[in-house]
Parts: sequence; structure tokens; C-alpha cells
Amino acid sequence: MIVDDNESFLDAVRVLLERQGLTVVGVAGSVAEGVERVHELQPDFVLVDIDLAGESGFTVVRKLAEKSDDGCPVILISAHPGEDFSDLVAESTAVGFIAKAELSAESVRELLDRPR
Repeated sequence: MIVDDNESFLDAVRVLLERQGLTVVGVAGSVAEGVERVHELQPDFVLVDIDLAGESGFTVVRKLAEKSDDGCPVILISAHPGEDFSDLVAESTAVGFIAKAELSAESVRELLDRPR
């Protein structure tokens, strides 16, 4: 599942990831919708944009950690470099960060396969 407020990005990344063998079970454009859809759809993982039109992707991470019994892995994404957020990512329960320019099924799988 993908949580991002940019509809054209959602469409493009969904096509990209599905062509590379991942199934995108749903998308959301806000914190509230993202949390609701994750609980509804029970995805294997969630990609969450850090900047959600005035909201923070870190809020999604926190709310999912508070409500989730199974600990659905969350990967934070952004158009900005990872160095800008490295401390915040490390302090969160997210499994890691991928820059949007580097987003691929392979980069997602590599992050999910890392020991936690």
C-alpha cells in the first residue's frame, strides 16, 4: 500500500511496482485515510511519504504502531534526500527510508529483507 498526497506519483509508482512484481493493494492521500486503509486492507507493507500536504508521514508511522498488533512494516519515502530525515527515521518504528528517485521493487525488497 502507498500513502502519498500526489496523485500522479501514486499512479506512476503503482504501475512501476506492479510491473516489477509487487502488488499494490491500495493507496491513500492523507494520514487518516492511510491509517484507515492499512487496517482495512492489511497490506504486507506500507510506503508512506514523509510530507503529506501539511501532515507528517511520521504521524502515520506512529498511529500504525499504536494500533497495530502485527507490526505492518512501514517504509518512509520522500523526494528529499534521506540525510534530511535520518535521525527522525531512526527514531521512528519505520523499517527505513527510500528516496522516491530510488524507489523500485528491488529497493523495497532489500529494505524489508534486512534484519530488524
